[in-house]
Amino acid sequence: MTGRAFRALAVTALVLAATPAARGQELVADLSSHRVAISTGFTGSQVVLFGATGGEGDVALVVRGPDERVVVRRKDRIAGIWVNQAGMVFEGVPAYYAVASNRPLEAFMSPAVMARNQIGVEHLRLIAEADGREDEVATFRAALVRNKQRDGLFPVELGKVVFLGARLFRTDVYFPANVPTGNYTVKVFLIRDGQVVSAQTTPLFVSKTGMEAKISQFAHRNSFYYGLFAVVLALMAGWFADFVFRRV
Repeated sequence: MTGRAFRALAVTALVLAATPAARGQELVADLSSHRVAISTGFTGSQVVLFGATGGEGDVALVVRGPDERVVVRRKDRIAGIWVNQAGMVFEGVPAYYAVASNRPLEAFMSPAVMARNQIGVEHLRLIAEADGREDEVATFRAALVRNKQRDGLFPVELGKVVFLGARLFRTDVYFPANVPTGNYTVKVFLIRDGQVVSAQTTPLFVSKTGMEAKISQFAHRNSFYYGLFAVVLALMAGWFADFVFRRV
């Protein structure tokens, strides 16, 4: 984002904070864009969140993607081959989850407050479908989080919220190239004396555009024909490769 664009966003936040409607609020925040468009060659995108507070306090935000059902499996080695064995299903797993704040979370929030508001990966309420021993559920849960972090969908580093003066703040929200499509929420918290005094939720949409969108829509609406086309295309590619290598 250019300096001119950011200054415009900061001025907008200041104007919002100065209006009569906003003066009665502890927190006002918005995004530079409410849509992330995925097209051919998409390598990731960045959205700026900016806002203002009605007084002193710390700011934390949680970016959360659509919840999904995730199967986590344990691999065991049998006869020298790694195969999937025991597994566990978790419900309510965010497809993407990131946290940002102006300083370390532990410096201004207790674990109880973080758990109540699901701020931080360790405080996510991930529900295991089947009953299991507490240590077994914890093991599979940790594996799920590791997989998401490996894929860049649960960023390990805490994002940075920057204050511009006493009341204005901003942060950059980055979405990787493999970000799933769907409806997202960006929830901003104002914390004072260790308690959440105000919160605001802003929607964000991640969707495909152009040829990517058309292919995705066709695959969902005509899954049989899409699968048939994929098989035929693979066979043709195999035949063509065989033909080329035979002539070489």
